[in-house]
This record gives sequence, structure tokens and C-alpha cells, in this order.
Amino acid sequence: MTSSNSAPTVAALVDSLRYDPFYVTITEQFGDNEARRLQALAGYFDYSMSEGARMGRLIVWPDPSVGAAVWLLPAATSAYQAEARAKAEFLAAALGATGADGYRRIIDFMRPRALAVVPESAWYLSIVGVAPSAQGKGIGSRLIEPTLAEADDEGVECYLETFDNRNPGFYQRLGFCAAGTHAEPLSGATYTIMRRRPRTLSAHP
Repeated sequence: MTSSNSAPTVAALVDSLRYDPFYVTITEQFGDNEARRLQALAGYFDYSMSEGARMGRLIVWPDPSVGAAVWLLPAATSAYQAEARAKAEFLAAALGATGADGYRRIIDFMRPRALAVVPESAWYLSIVGVAPSAQGKGIGSRLIEPTLAEADDEGVECYLETFDNRNPGFYQRLGFCAAGTHAEPLSGATYTIMRRRPRTLSAHP
């Protein structure tokens, strides 16, 4: 683990997202060893939290064992390219050749479809996870809302992609709307792009 991320938060993300088709696919190399697969996922989420802290927003619940939200914000081309190179090296080490290639193929499928319906200036909700024992208490919304409020103040759009067909209703309550649904070929799963336009001051009571 990196020094900035607590093991309980990483564990909460693993427990929340371990069966998500995206994360199952990128850890396919360890499919016959669940303990090793979860270890790989823990490394991935640890890295992603640090990435969010560097390149966007990292929101961790006051009790770190509950969960977190990771956002990525637009960056200058040079910074984006440097991060992409570092992440590619990390993925190869953490996920093996199969997982790293799977990650690249899924992202190469998803990214142009997102760019077709959301502006490049949009803020991206990359990860949000709440430990299963803490779900159903409004924590997910409260992890996301501070950054949504910040985006509203900045007048920028937000978007996300979800493979869980139970999630769109949750995100709709936060102001997102579906902007496209696609069948991702490598995972064999369908995901939804959700877009949220900034709420203007006049929209508030």
C-alpha cells in the first residue's frame, strides 16, 4: 500500500466492487486464485486512490473502513501522458500481461464513446465504493456530493460509467442522466454512461 491510503479503505473498495464486470475482467489472470485476485484488486484500488489525490479528488469517509470516491479531472496533455505511462507500468506489474491488456482494451472501447457524449472538460467519477455492511445509509451520495457541489460552482459537467444496472436510479437522484448504453465486448457486459450538467445558482431555492 502507499503511505497515503489506509488498508481499511482499500478493503472497503475491494469488498464493494470485487464482482463488478470491469474488475473481474482485469483480474482474470488470477481467476483460479481468489485470494490472489483480491490482492491484485487491492493494489489497483490503492493506486487509483493515489491517482485521484494527484489528478482529481479523493474523498474518504471519516471512518476509513466505510469507503471512498475517486474523481479524475482534466489535465494538461503532458501531465496526462506522464500519468498514463506510469499507470501502464503499474498495471503490467500488478495485473500481469493479461490484466493490463484487458484494461487497455476496455478503456480503448469506452473512452471514445464517452467523448462522443460528454465534453473533454467534464469531471470523471472513476470509482465510488461503500463497504457492503454500510450500504443503504446514504453514504454513497454523501461521498459524491461535495465534488458535485464543487463542479457546480465551477460550471463544469460530470460523468461516470457503470456496469451495474441497479446504479442508474441512484445516480439519477444526484442529477445524472443516461447518455448511452453499450455492450463492452471483452467483459461481455453492458454499461451505461451517465452525464450531469452543472446546476446553476438559479436552480437552487
